[in-house]
Amino acid sequence: MTNATYGKLTAGLVAAWFTFSLSASALHLFRTDPSRPPLPLLLAVVIPIFLFFLWYRSSRSFREFVLSLSPRALTIVQAWRIAGFVFLVSYAYGILPGILALPAGWGDIGIGGTALIVGMKLANPRHRRSFIVWQWLGIVDLVEAISLGAMARFIGPQGLTNPNGITTAPMTVLPLSLIPTFAVPLMLILHIICIVQARRWSKHTYSGVRERAGSFAA
Repeated sequence: MTNATYGKLTAGLVAAWFTFSLSASALHLFRTDPSRPPLPLLLAVVIPIFLFFLWYRSSRSFREFVLSLSPRALTIVQAWRIAGFVFLVSYAYGILPGILALPAGWGDIGIGGTALIVGMKLANPRHRRSFIVWQWLGIVDLVEAISLGAMARFIGPQGLTNPNGITTAPMTVLPLSLIPTFAVPLMLILHIICIVQARRWSKHTYSGVRERAGSFAA
């Protein structure tokens, strides 16, 4: 299968994924009681990432397609996360608890606000280390948001970090449910792809240096 074919297939799968998340959210399939862990949401995050890894490891042609993607473009896509100000607005209006909204909001704004610069300036072998660090920061932000969202359920609506009894229940229904069921796992996958690509830069760069050094010595 060619890269062009994989490109069309991937675009179709992403569109189908978004449609499923939208439809399932409209049917309230992700809604859970505030006192119970949000297992449907957690599965919605984990399953796409697991399927991606499975496909990546089992298909050489798909792996080659993934590695051929532009790390610059994949990084710039993260700029949409500047919309994380929605979390801050939700907190200000008492829709989401601060334990989730504040770190998730500011974290997304930080990643989204720097994505364009990182994509344009750091997505190359010369800045490999800084590029990888930024990608890991983006992953930490997403994982932290998911973890805190789940933790808020265990702390309870009247916990010390949530004295007003505000829960994360709005994250299980539209429109906010599209963030954990679609956007978060997709952005995680893009971060992972960029890190894998950047790790290959070092191998190619250093092998080239060794070859040139060997030729000079001869």
